[in-house]
Amino acid sequence: METRKIVLGQKNLADLDEELPTEPMKVNMGPSHPAMHGTIRMVLTLDGERVRDADIEMGYMHRCFEKEAEHATYQQIFPYADRLNYVSPMLNNVGWAMTIEKLLGITKQIPERAEYLRVLVGELSRLSDHFTCLGASAMEVGAFTPFLYMLKAREWVWALLEEISGARLTHSYLRIGGVVADMPPGWAEKSLDTLNKVEQALADSDALLTRNRIFRDRMEAIGTTTQEQAIAEGWSGPCLRSTGVAYDVRKDAPYSVYDRFEFDVPVGTRGDNYDRFLVRFYEMHQSIRILRQAFAQIPAGEILLPDYKVTLPPKKEVYNTIEGMIAHFKLIMDGLKVPPGEAYTYIEGGNGELGFYLVSDGTGRPWRAHCRAPCLPILQSCPRMINGALVSDIVPTFGMVNYIAGECER
Repeated sequence: METRKIVLGQKNLADLDEELPTEPMKVNMGPSHPAMHGTIRMVLTLDGERVRDADIEMGYMHRCFEKEAEHATYQQIFPYADRLNYVSPMLNNVGWAMTIEKLLGITKQIPERAEYLRVLVGELSRLSDHFTCLGASAMEVGAFTPFLYMLKAREWVWALLEEISGARLTHSYLRIGGVVADMPPGWAEKSLDTLNKVEQALADSDALLTRNRIFRDRMEAIGTTTQEQAIAEGWSGPCLRSTGVAYDVRKDAPYSVYDRFEFDVPVGTRGDNYDRFLVRFYEMHQSIRILRQAFAQIPAGEILLPDYKVTLPPKKEVYNTIEGMIAHFKLIMDGLKVPPGEAYTYIEGGNGELGFYLVSDGTGRPWRAHCRAPCLPILQSCPRMINGALVSDIVPTFGMVNYIAGECER
């Protein structure tokens, strides 16, 4: 076989590429790769360091949420909903409760104080979600100190959620018709003080990260998406807003008491990873703004609809009255009887439009339940976003998708 001798210095790199073509190679990235978080696999077709194609395989953490929901009462499903987006579980609780309340026709009967409490825990959960996404993504491109700042702030937020719900992560705090518990004494003051510390953590992270030349080089002009592509592919949330589309369910289809708050919707201009980072970053400032208004406006009153066909009676009545005991027994054993029909409700989740579709057959358990996972359409766009990029660009792109396995593999 004839061999060719290449003398260094006589040919430039472009000539070498023409004479020595590369052969595409398939490589597995995940599920054990650190950036894949153990829940997803990418089969990459590489031409050197350049990605030519990608086949994304999910399903490593399939939870059967929708099928399990058919075999549990409406109230029993709250812990399952918690584990959809397990980084902001309160928001899942809000969406699930609102869908059942829509079927029952009691949406406007929810106590006003309960609605404010839902906003408070929901926006705290949004802070938790964004801190986790941005902190982990910064660490994965080498920025370790901002990761520590953001995770420290997330712990402060989780401490508040634990104090009001009794659980650090999967809270099951909401109930059909309201919430399970009121604020503990001093919780409002502690929360406002924590928000001041959270703002300082954001300022520290901003100083270290958002104008850092190395960080920007890793994020800018990577994973670029146009408005037309994002809309056609079903995007929502921070990723859609990074393209310049100012769609936020809290503004465009206000639910609960969001129409009483003043806040802005941050948008990007280029739809790249850096814009997606900044949109989430500045959304945290808006969540803090909403939280302060909610604490200032929250009225006194009931936190749960006093209708024992819908909500459990107090333990005092269960133990001391026959009516309370029977109401408790029927709701626990048979479940809440929801009128036959179907309903779809959507809220602004951590990753975008989080929707629940329910079909009731009149029994105490759903006939059909479906969750519209906001990060699934964005995940499906990943092959397009990383095609033509370098292998190293996959990590920040996948981080900004904020893939949550429990949400997608429901």
